[in-house]
Amino acid sequence: MTMTQNLPNAAQLPGFSPASRVWVYVSAQALAEAEANIAQAQLQAFAQQWTAHDRALKAHAEIFNHQIAILVVDETQAGASGCSIDKSVHFLESLGAQFQTDFFERMLFFYQDIDGNIQSATRDAFAQLVQNGTIQPNTLVLNNLVKNLEELNTKWWLPFQNSWHKKFLKA
Repeated sequence: MTMTQNLPNAAQLPGFSPASRVWVYVSAQALAEAEANIAQAQLQAFAQQWTAHDRALKAHAEIFNHQIAILVVDETQAGASGCSIDKSVHFLESLGAQFQTDFFERMLFFYQDIDGNIQSATRDAFAQLVQNGTIQPNTLVLNNLVKNLEELNTKWWLPFQNSWHKKFLKA
């Protein structure tokens, strides 16, 4: 399994600038397949009608790995404003309520196991995995702090030794 695998569809958006803004939201729990499909349809519908100051945003939204919501806005057409970002936050809050989850989970870490499968762990469990050697310096961890499409393509998966996770666990 290479770093370029396990990328969301958003990583390859034709016609979107590499500088397009990206927001990543993590659900406290994975959605069932049917729930993920419903959430995907609702997210994409939101993205298609998302506006900033009555200007349509060139946007994309998706559910990745049944647990991660990704929003992308290409600001070459119209920039996302504070109000439009608030709309997206409120939408994700309502989506979370619909599926009885919280898309604003900050203490859930994702990594690829030795077979390339995506796993998740709470901060404490992740620290234990590091301590017991399950997560090694070269283990790929998901960087949910990417800011744009270029970073989504190049820094979505990082070796643990090069990630923010390592610094966070030392705190």
